[in-house]
Amino acid sequence: MAGTLVAQLLRRKPIVFQHHPHQGEELPRNLTTFQLMMFGVGATVGTGIFFVLGEAVPKAGPAVLVSFMIAGFAAGLSALCYAELASAIPVSGSTYSYAYHALGEIVAVIIAGCVLLEYGVATGAVAVGWSGYFNELLHETIGWQLPDALSVSPIPGTDHVPTGGIINLPAVVLVLLCMLLLIRGASESAKINAIMVMIKLTVLALFSVIGFSAFNADHFSNFFAKGFTGVSAAAGTIFFSFIGLDAVATAGEEVKDPQKALPRAIIGALSIVSGIYLAVAGAGLAAKPASFFADKDNADAGLALILKEITGNEVWSTILAAGAVISIFSVTLVTLYGQTRILFAVGRDGLISKKFLEVNQRTMTPTFNTVVVSIVIALIGGFVPADYLWDTVSIGTLMAFSVVAIGIMVLRRTHPELERPFKVPGYPVTPILTVAACLYIMYGLAAITWVIFLIWIVLCIAFYWLYGMRNATLNHYSDPEEIAEPSGRRRDLEDDRG
Repeated sequence: MAGTLVAQLLRRKPIVFQHHPHQGEELPRNLTTFQLMMFGVGATVGTGIFFVLGEAVPKAGPAVLVSFMIAGFAAGLSALCYAELASAIPVSGSTYSYAYHALGEIVAVIIAGCVLLEYGVATGAVAVGWSGYFNELLHETIGWQLPDALSVSPIPGTDHVPTGGIINLPAVVLVLLCMLLLIRGASESAKINAIMVMIKLTVLALFSVIGFSAFNADHFSNFFAKGFTGVSAAAGTIFFSFIGLDAVATAGEEVKDPQKALPRAIIGALSIVSGIYLAVAGAGLAAKPASFFADKDNADAGLALILKEITGNEVWSTILAAGAVISIFSVTLVTLYGQTRILFAVGRDGLISKKFLEVNQRTMTPTFNTVVVSIVIALIGGFVPADYLWDTVSIGTLMAFSVVAIGIMVLRRTHPELERPFKVPGYPVTPILTVAACLYIMYGLAAITWVIFLIWIVLCIAFYWLYGMRNATLNHYSDPEEIAEPSGRRRDLEDDRG
């Protein structure tokens, strides 16, 4: 009995997708490489770059530019690992699916919990942040804004009496708007996201040009005044501005020619994000000394205040505020999309209800899945303050990054024959460094973050024990390789490419 239980916990899902369709519904392959790349940029370039300088520059001084490069290098290691697995296993589900193929069912369940925590909580927190920027934009453009009662989440006060507002209505509306876009179709959502990404990149590029126009070399004197310790601390802060690149991998089943498109999109998105981050940081320091960013009065205004002081015109700060609103909208759209595709993959494997696998035959999107996820996240965004959300995002992401790197090393040994259109350079050093970097950052997380994370993982394992273990799709096959011959309909890959 114990042996059977252990065998089930450790069993791996066969890698058969390259020549066979999946069981049940499949999603249409209609996303282009460019749209997928914009998914990665859209999920990554959010609130972080607009305000991260206020947190990072005081730690590292002008050497924050080195911190950006270190954080980009660490994110790049993870991106390379994602690129190999995405090219070898181009399916929905991202890290969850990779873990099921490489490390076994129980690890897949834990990683599903990690990525659901990452995407679900991050989407709610981003929606809360968007509400504040949207309200500020209303004030700057028409001189009116929503009252706190309708734009601030309730906050637990003394004697259990809530303070703050009644509901964060803009956050709820944002999530529901993204839900409607996703229900219309992944291709339509990808087009709108690409437009929003181009707008926010233009706004950030505009800031960089204006910032460098006020270049002062004295701002870069005493470059390493804070020492390497400060550079490392700032790199840890900045690293989380790169979170979101794994969103590309969640679309593995809906992109044309996935084995080529996925690595190109992941690496392309990282290159764009790293370039724009360095440009913005360099422009900010060119225009203002490090002491400017250490002033708490400038923390919230950040880039907008720099533009206002350089140009003497408030219109530029309004444009930047509009860019922030658009930026966060696209982040919400992509992270919500990623959440639904992970649940789609988990539903296909029978570890949650098959309802999450149902596809609307007219729009070819998982409508039930999208509606349920959106309602839950809208409630989080409407009633939970962002401060209670952000700290729980990072640990799930770092766990996912680590598992991807470990999965590469395992599959290189267990499936050496697997077709890998992209291979991680510097193997095995690159995946080992990826795991080491993630563990180093996780080590510095607060104890309460670990407590919340462990409670969530225990709940996920309990649900698997009560439901997933007896309903897993692999239970229906005496030989798991039989899953290679499904009875469901098939969308031929060559037809989709055509």
